[in-house]
Amino acid sequence: MDTNKDEDRESLTRSAARIVCPACGNDKDFLEVADDVILTSRYLQNDDGSFSQVDDDSQVLGDIRLYCAECNTDVSFFHQRFLDMLF
Repeated sequence: MDTNKDEDRESLTRSAARIVCPACGNDKDFLEVADDVILTSRYLQNDDGSFSQVDDDSQVLGDIRLYCAECNTDVSFFHQRFLDMLF
């Protein structure tokens, strides 16, 4: 078995799975931007008067877009792939 072919195929598969900005080639940094968000945070006041966050919840009412963090190109067509790869 030719190990070079197996390595090339594995590398190609990994590369194909990555999101790459078509404008600048960035494949590391991205921004998710949501419009019309309701953010609800719950806090408890401590005995010393300070506050500690207990919980938070967000509800997105508007559009969600994905941008390249390097050149700000809208890459929202990758958004579903982005969501599929969140772990």
